Amino acid sequence: MKHLKSLLLATALFIGATTLSNAQEKVAHISLAEIITAMPEYKAAQAEVEQAGKTYEAEIQDMVKTLDAKLKQYDAEANGQTDDENQKRMQEVEGMKQSISQYQQQAQQGLQKQETDKMKPIREKAQAAVKKVATALGIDYVLDISTLVVSNGKDITPNVKKELGI
Repeated sequence: MKHLKSLLLATALFIGATTLSNAQEKVAHISLAEIITAMPEYKAAQAEVEQAGKTYEAEIQDMVKTLDAKLKQYDAEANGQTDDENQKRMQEVEGMKQSISQYQQQAQQGLQKQETDKMKPIREKAQAAVKKVATALGIDYVLDISTLVVSNGKDITPNVKKELGI
């Protein structure tokens, strides 16, 4: 009887260890950021967003130059103008400053939206590749390395890169 209990305990421990081992094999990790930044589509999208940013920056610089020129002109002519005229000019300059500030905010929002719109299909393509590789390898859970504290599981980043042809 004692021998039977020991055998049952050993069998239970073996089954438990095997199950735990199998559970660990069904979890893997990837570096989604590494995958996405290696994709040619990402590089093209980043170039487009950077170009749009440069365009916005050039327009803002032109607006600032116009404002500076107007300020210099108004400062030079201030002594020869009436108080009412100088007050109107100050209001005009303040309006120009507000316009520049609003345009900067719109440009920032436009760049963020453009980047989000361009990144969505890239992220979806990468996630589809991750799912395909995980299914092929029999992996139930794939975690992103950026959120892991310890990563002893299988790294399938190279497999996903291969799937995407990068």
